[in-house]
Amino acid sequence: MNADDENGNRKPSPETILTHAGRHPEQHFGFVNTPVYRGSTVLFKTLDALESTQPRYDYGRTGSPSSSAVADVITELEGATGTVLTPSGLSAISVALVSALASGDHLLVTDSAYQPTRRFSDGVLTRMGINTQYYNPRIAAGIEALVTEKTKVIFVESPGSLTFEMQDLRAISEVAKRHDIVIIADNSWATPLFHKPLELGADMVVHAGTKMFVGHSDAMFGTVSANERTWQALRQTHMTMGICASPDDAYLVARGLRTLAIRMKEHEARALELARWLEGQPTVRQVFHPALEQHPDHAIWKRDFTGSGSLFSVLLEPAPREAVAAMVNGFELFGMGYSWGGYESLCLPIHPERIRTAVDWNALGDMLRIHVGFEDIEDLKADLRAGLDRYRAANSWFNPGAAAGA
Repeated sequence: MNADDENGNRKPSPETILTHAGRHPEQHFGFVNTPVYRGSTVLFKTLDALESTQPRYDYGRTGSPSSSAVADVITELEGATGTVLTPSGLSAISVALVSALASGDHLLVTDSAYQPTRRFSDGVLTRMGINTQYYNPRIAAGIEALVTEKTKVIFVESPGSLTFEMQDLRAISEVAKRHDIVIIADNSWATPLFHKPLELGADMVVHAGTKMFVGHSDAMFGTVSANERTWQALRQTHMTMGICASPDDAYLVARGLRTLAIRMKEHEARALELARWLEGQPTVRQVFHPALEQHPDHAIWKRDFTGSGSLFSVLLEPAPREAVAAMVNGFELFGMGYSWGGYESLCLPIHPERIRTAVDWNALGDMLRIHVGFEDIEDLKADLRAGLDRYRAANSWFNPGAAAGA
């Protein structure tokens, strides 16, 4: 899909950007993909070149054609001023936060945030003298009541990667503008193909590139894209902290990005089909997927997103741990792992009630987070159906009264 710019010129579509941006075959003897540039030392032929204030590349830590092949694509997709690359999603979140905060500052973080974000905020940032406060993900413009003169950053993650509440970024950004607050948005779930936080008022966008960008479960990676307001501080902090991504991992990300548009369409379609199927299964109490019409935040998703990701959660009838073990231990196709975004499907027991602090998570039952990969959808349904059968059987064994309710 493409659109014309303000001058009526045709703008490249995301699919075209993913296919062509960041590639310069004429600079690499005609090879389609940018080669892996492994190196630390860059040689300069003259003193003038050495003392240049803006050399294209000057040291392995500060970039190479391998890193540019990724950063250029993400920057264009996000509509950003620039992008830095990091070795993981958490390091991307960390460098973004540190670039915008100082001792004595107040940070607002959504209560639905990725758990490592909370650990970094409660640990490292606390030691730096930065106060983190968690807020209701559905607070919208009500966040203004939490703002103080020391509030410098609002961190959003929409949807949250466990409980899938959506955040009203438009409303939050209006508050942030009035108080000169930086907004950092985690956009890993939707990717820039389906959601554009910078266009809605965010200042920085972070991605756990390990997930959708890599797409093959074989590399760790993170990205931070910034607007003009925050770019120089981000770039300087990233360089000063020495946080750099491996050229080999950058190559894997560049490779994965070329098929991102096609993969996202498939992930979206398969995840929605499986989510709707699960809604009709015995033992399933609720499915948490914002693209489903009955999701409480569906209107926000429909307004601000053009598609949905591969990940959602499901709440089952209460049962003992043995029932959960019987279900997940017997899967033939679904793996059990902490990541997502790869070609293989995953099903992970989760416990949001253990980490929430601003708003209690009191949904009664067992929760599973599901990532839908590229196996045949009917095969995935069969694997889940058998798992749910094991869950009910084990539950009735430990709780005979549950059999009638099943």
